Amino acid sequence: MSSGSPQSEPVLAEVVIIGAGPCGLFQAFELGLLGIGAHLVDSLPRPGGQCTELYPDKPIYDIPAVPVCGAQELIDRLLQQIKPFNPRMHLGQEVSELARREDGRFLVRTSAGTTFDAGAIVIAAGVGSFQPRRIGLEGCEAFEGSSIHYRVRDAGELQGKRLVIFGGGDSALDWTLALASSAESLTLVHRRAEFRAAPASVAKMRELAAAGRIRYIEGLAQSLILADGALAGVNVKASDGGLHALQADRLLAFFGLHPKLGPIAEWGLELERKALKVDTEKFETSVPGIFAIGDVSTYPGKKKLILSGFHEAALAAFAIQHHLYPQKKQFLQYTTTSPVMHKRLGVPDT
Repeated sequence: MSSGSPQSEPVLAEVVIIGAGPCGLFQAFELGLLGIGAHLVDSLPRPGGQCTELYPDKPIYDIPAVPVCGAQELIDRLLQQIKPFNPRMHLGQEVSELARREDGRFLVRTSAGTTFDAGAIVIAAGVGSFQPRRIGLEGCEAFEGSSIHYRVRDAGELQGKRLVIFGGGDSALDWTLALASSAESLTLVHRRAEFRAAPASVAKMRELAAAGRIRYIEGLAQSLILADGALAGVNVKASDGGLHALQADRLLAFFGLHPKLGPIAEWGLELERKALKVDTEKFETSVPGIFAIGDVSTYPGKKKLILSGFHEAALAAFAIQHHLYPQKKQFLQYTTTSPVMHKRLGVPDT
């Protein structure tokens, strides 16, 4: 399994799965059982969707035959399960363009410039792509990705820098603790006294603040401080009304992620309350060859459960096989007894 890089020629794909959360991963498995290869595209930098980004330690109790497993554990197990089929991963890329060609195949283009020539599409995008909640200060767009960051990609680049971190969740506190010893200065700003982070992390942060190793301010960012067109710091209004001008080389904002249906809403697919209408035989959308499973799909009686998404992926796989290879006779084969399935899964002969 590997991350794809932008290519000049379109990648020829049987199926492109948009979304690498649990349903998208299981869709790759179900397609693999039928001998169909898949490419997965996701806007997040790693597979797992909401399970990985929002609640990796959350226990899940309704996966059949698994009394309890953590959300990240479920993703790890799904990644292990699809290894025999070696689906290609194209991560940190949002699908920006999807168009049906005259021959019935699809042109897919991502924000990173990767282009696919695909026979079928599965949209397993959950409630949409997850975008970081932005700091929202006037002029911040010019510095996002250079001086203002919503995730840490290279901690080493922050060493010796004057840092201001915003947020009160685990990400904000974890990075505060991790960077406190290597930064020239570090200030944590949170809008209220209560934190959403682990109590032990909050206690450690307060110890560092009491020892003068970091600074903590209860307040809100008010405006950027600029010098010769470069970011020089940020003005913070404290909850007691005081205004603090904080010098900074980098601002790190951890306000969480919010779902955004994004370009999906512009692809000409029939929508109902920001979800894609599908049938319950094929899980096909209003456009032939484009299927939708998981939270992004809707139909009468729909229940937004991972369990339901797995069922939808199984039925969609057979529909996709028929769409791609209409002359091929379909057989329902069981993984317990089918030699073909065993070969695809890499099960040793007994």
